[in-house]
Amino acid sequence: MEGEANSKELDAADGPYGTPQKYDPTFKGPIYDRSCTDVICCILLLVAIVGYVAVGVVAWTQGDPRKVIYPTDSRGQFCGQKGTPNEKKPFLFYFNIMKCASPLVLLEFQCPTTQICVEKCPDQYLTYLQAFGNGLSGPKGLQYYKQYCVPEFNDLKMSVPEVLKNRFCPAMLTPSKPLARRCLPAINTNKGVIMVGNATTFNDGQGQTRNVTDLVEGAKKANVVLEARQVAMKIFEDYTVSWYWIIIGLVISMVVSLIFIVLLRYLAGIMVWVMIVLVILVLGYGIFHCYMEYAQLKGQAGSDVSIKDLGFQTDLRVYLHLRQTWLAFMIILCILEVIIILLLIFLRKRILIAIALLKEASRAVGHIMTSLLFPLCTFFLVCLCIAYWASTAVFLSTSNEAVYKVFNESECSYARMSCNPETFNTSNITKQCPDARCLFAFYGGETTYHKYLIIFQIYNVFMFFWLVNFVIALGQVTLAGAFASYYWAFKKPDDMPAFPLFSAFGRALRYHTGSLAFGSLILAIVQVIRVILEYLDHRLKAADNKFAKFLLACLKCCFWCLEKFIKFLNRNAYIMIAIYGTNFCTSARNAFFLLMRNIVRVAVLDKVTDFLLFLGKLLIVGSVGILAFFFFSQRIKVIQDTAPSLNYYWVPILTVVVGSYLIAHGFFSVYAMCVDTLFLCFLEDLERNDGSTEKPYFMSSNLRRLMKKSNKTQEDA
Repeated sequence: MEGEANSKELDAADGPYGTPQKYDPTFKGPIYDRSCTDVICCILLLVAIVGYVAVGVVAWTQGDPRKVIYPTDSRGQFCGQKGTPNEKKPFLFYFNIMKCASPLVLLEFQCPTTQICVEKCPDQYLTYLQAFGNGLSGPKGLQYYKQYCVPEFNDLKMSVPEVLKNRFCPAMLTPSKPLARRCLPAINTNKGVIMVGNATTFNDGQGQTRNVTDLVEGAKKANVVLEARQVAMKIFEDYTVSWYWIIIGLVISMVVSLIFIVLLRYLAGIMVWVMIVLVILVLGYGIFHCYMEYAQLKGQAGSDVSIKDLGFQTDLRVYLHLRQTWLAFMIILCILEVIIILLLIFLRKRILIAIALLKEASRAVGHIMTSLLFPLCTFFLVCLCIAYWASTAVFLSTSNEAVYKVFNESECSYARMSCNPETFNTSNITKQCPDARCLFAFYGGETTYHKYLIIFQIYNVFMFFWLVNFVIALGQVTLAGAFASYYWAFKKPDDMPAFPLFSAFGRALRYHTGSLAFGSLILAIVQVIRVILEYLDHRLKAADNKFAKFLLACLKCCFWCLEKFIKFLNRNAYIMIAIYGTNFCTSARNAFFLLMRNIVRVAVLDKVTDFLLFLGKLLIVGSVGILAFFFFSQRIKVIQDTAPSLNYYWVPILTVVVGSYLIAHGFFSVYAMCVDTLFLCFLEDLERNDGSTEKPYFMSSNLRRLMKKSNKTQEDA
């Protein structure tokens, strides 16, 4: 009766999605007699890699990362760079910081005033007229003032009007402090009064007394690009004092993940239910904690300000003093809690089958323990791809020449046009615009190489996606081949090969590099298109064309769905490649048809298993994240003094959380690939065999009991 029922089930499934697999007495798992597949794509990948190396070499010979690190003066020279005239001059000094309040700063990211490199920032108010009157001696003399003049200025007897007219020296000096290697006014407050160098007014060197707020406004505009750097420096400081605690947190997450995997190996059923309960409890505690924080802030000054009214703040701790922040956290956690509980209620029957599949995956992992370490190999190769892409991108973005532009205080038709500083003083521009100056603006270029820089950058991004997807595909095929050899071993582990993981890795590299390149190429193309769409969306944010925005949103949604589908299809195609050794298209078609013939099982059973594995990752990340929060926020009184003092305590917390997720994902990705492989093998097992003496099932006894199947050749335990 069971055989007849199974036959009817297969007949019903036969239709538009191909013919179910037939019984093959010679099939015993991954096929060893195979040939190379998709050779053209393999050659294409090798050629692309050679081209990628060539782009990297060109970028490294033309680029200069110092342009990102060191500030540049008005001539494009680096401040503080070894082996240059400015080696002992690490700070950038602005002749007139108030000119930085000009809108040109936002257009060109450059102040329309002369900038030079200096050894130290000025520490006093002083005008050139005062210094000229004091002579060559003393801290207020010309000798002190000369260090803030252009390097070629040597005639100290030149009249004051002539010096200021030719902009050899600044008209005034103000007390300054270095910030991100730039001399900015030393601003401080005393009882709410803004002062610079303990003064509220100053002489601008041209006979006028001005308020220090003019200096502050100029400094703000000059600092428009530096605020992000300032935050980055504080984050860097936090890393320097907390890196070892971060490593300890990541080690804890690794140990917890490993213990969880080991327990899952022997106590899969109990662990799954414990995991479900703990996730609910962790989310419940998160809701309770958010409510307590929300309640404690009631009545406190400033706590009722909305996030929208507050705007963006570089110090993110400010948001933790708002009731609205904790209310938002509480609502998000409540929604997650309700969704998880509802899913567990509706899928409670399928969870039992998923647990059996996890138990089978645990046995497979137990017989192939080296599979737990294999993600480290994939992670290392992905890190290499990221490092090569990032370094190439930096060198490409800095392989430009210094571009000089005309800056003028008044109206000038030549403003913001390119110029040559060597011939500028003899050009017609100075005659028509006497106040115009030729200053360094940014790094660019107009040569053929510079015109194709954007093409090189796009190629860099494309190759990054292609290689990363290839590395991930290689890992998936290797794991799939190893776990398939476990499933199709009738007597486990006696019928398994000696080194299933290494055998699968060798087959993947030797025969299927082209197929892996094909699948990863399709995915890389879609991902590059998504990047371009994101760039267009960013550029259209200021536009008023609603139709264009709507069309772009639809395209982004469609390509997001397409990427998810291709990832799903590729994953299953790689499993088929690992088992049968067919090319990518054939494997993708067979995998798709097999899944469509069993769409109900795919939609329910496989996704329930993914959901349970996700809960495991959520539990590990949540537990380690809560521990990190209490430690770095100094809320554990026993070790309160041990925690480092930080600018932003969320920096190490976020690092630990992200790192814990990556570590947990690395361990669980092995389980996920094992489950997917066993699931496809399980579906094929049902189609190929019927449990008779001639065609026995390869699935474990637990799975046979849950599926109400049996082998007539043996008694189920």
